Amino acid sequence: MDARTSRSVVAGLSTLDRFLPVWIGLAMAAGLLLGRLLPGLDTALESVKVGQISLPIALGLLLMMYPVLAKVRYDRLDTVTGDRRLLPASLVLNWVLGPALMFALAWLLLPDLPEYRTGLIIVGLARCIAMVLIWNDLACGDREAAAVLVALNSVFQVVAFGLLGWFYLDLLPGWLGLSQETLAVSAWEIAFYVIIFLGIPLAAGYASRRLGERTRGRDWYEQRFLPRIGPIALYGLLFTIVILFALQGHTISERPLDVARIAVPLLAYFFLMWGGSFLAGRAIGLPYEKTTTLAFTAAGNNFELAIAVAVGVFGVTSGQALAGVVGPLIEVPVLVALVYVSLWGRRLFKEPVHA
Repeated sequence: MDARTSRSVVAGLSTLDRFLPVWIGLAMAAGLLLGRLLPGLDTALESVKVGQISLPIALGLLLMMYPVLAKVRYDRLDTVTGDRRLLPASLVLNWVLGPALMFALAWLLLPDLPEYRTGLIIVGLARCIAMVLIWNDLACGDREAAAVLVALNSVFQVVAFGLLGWFYLDLLPGWLGLSQETLAVSAWEIAFYVIIFLGIPLAAGYASRRLGERTRGRDWYEQRFLPRIGPIALYGLLFTIVILFALQGHTISERPLDVARIAVPLLAYFFLMWGGSFLAGRAIGLPYEKTTTLAFTAAGNNFELAIAVAVGVFGVTSGQALAGVVGPLIEVPVLVALVYVSLWGRRLFKEPVHA
């Protein structure tokens, strides 16, 4: 894949997609301005929630995920589940290396800030199930593979999140002679978040494809219906970013040094996880689409779950909650940049790649 072809891929994106970094920058700025100019806005937004789930953020995420999941060809999922290279690699990267890397970075870079350190470890335990779908789609990754890996992460999240929290916050620090924390969160709580943030848009996307193809045919569904709903995903993303920054605008402006300290291990984590996973996919012989999917699903995190757990266990004003909130504020611009790195990296693959 040569440089000319890679440039043509980017040029072939819609105006909305091509200038996504600009729109995201404007959304961040708009959120910060709203948070500063309307002092009661963050309180009002925080009050609109069910349990620890912010309804405005949930709405943005559902709008963002539905079009991507509606694009998945569910009749092709068996080609992914039978892949003996992709699935084991994803499990190891997500559930062994990812949490271990965040644990190491948190202790190395935040040894004097235990609340932020704990918050970052919680972020590392919350594996991707939501926003990663849109990054994968923009980078021309394998949609079917992304759907399977996200579903797999969801199942493991319900089963393993509490256990891993105990291991990385209590057991392992005790073995190493470090300070210990406890994380009281039930599998039912995790399952609830998974149902909200993945189950609803997944069911809607599957139903759309089945009904659309059954009533109007696949050509109409993919050539007429999907292009109409496609922009909704990016509108949902931008809406979510505005809400996140509006909620935290005051905190970011009042505690910039704390935010910067939290950002350093996050930046290292995202680049190391994405870059290592991309190279690993190439090394084990995966094609570009699946390599990209492997990289983004390994690097992304379920910040909705991390924030909800940190707020529920430690409180809304805790340092753990702040670390959870800073997570997506760093993840969004970094993974947008990595979309373009991924498209450039197509030249490392000899086989033709289809968007």
